[in-house]
Amino acid sequence: MASESYAVLMAVYKGDNAEHFKTACESMLAQTLPASEFIIVADGPLTPSLDKVCDELTESYPIIGLIRCKKNRGLAKALNTGLKHCTCEYIARMDADDISLPERCETELAVMKKLGLDIVSSTVAEFESDPSQITTLKTLPSSHKAILKYARTRNPFNHPCVMFRRSAVEAVGGYRDRRFFEDYDLWVRMLNNGSVGYNIKKPLLKMRTGSGMFKRRGGLAYLGYARKMERFKLSIGFCSLDEYLYRMSAFTVFCLAPSALRERMYKKLLRRKEDQP
Repeated sequence: MASESYAVLMAVYKGDNAEHFKTACESMLAQTLPASEFIIVADGPLTPSLDKVCDELTESYPIIGLIRCKKNRGLAKALNTGLKHCTCEYIARMDADDISLPERCETELAVMKKLGLDIVSSTVAEFESDPSQITTLKTLPSSHKAILKYARTRNPFNHPCVMFRRSAVEAVGGYRDRRFFEDYDLWVRMLNNGSVGYNIKKPLLKMRTGSGMFKRRGGLAYLGYARKMERFKLSIGFCSLDEYLYRMSAFTVFCLAPSALRERMYKKLLRRKEDQP
């Protein structure tokens, strides 16, 4: 039925693992409610192993549309390119190394339509190498009111399992080139524009983590990107000066800490259950 149609949007680049990429794609192709289209954007030249997976998938699944970019331009531009090729109003985002549970998209689409939402995500189950060994659950506030409050100081949606309305994203200009914060930046602009969101209190995706993630989220460069994001929120009145100063203080401590310590802080402090009504 047309009313149940949705698209899957994914970006892949040469640094991705081919086996993880294949597993991620297969998890979206095995949804209880199949997608109408699956748009994959190759952000620049890929490795031979990734190219092989792309060729196998496009030959086996007619719904897959592979868009190849001549050079790597970053996640924001890759996703905007993919958005232009999506014809469905509802779009399910997917990363190239995570695993969606079979009922993910059917559940998200039903909730979006029932509540008249512009964006929805869910709890994610994090794992390091073995998907059957879950280390933590990342749970976010569910109601729109709680999401608005939470978004002032933290990312209010789990990007790897988000489903959104294309028109709501296009209304604010799509993704912007905010490295490490492309999704948070988009959610802030959408919420500030009146979009309504919700988080499903049920794990619908398994997200791959590891020491590499904690190494990337540290250092002076990352701190600089964080400062740009926080200054943007302050400039549009999305957060207060006190909230800005609090965030920058926390970012400074987190980014300048050794990688091993950042990992412990992340798991013990940033992954506590944020369950608000």
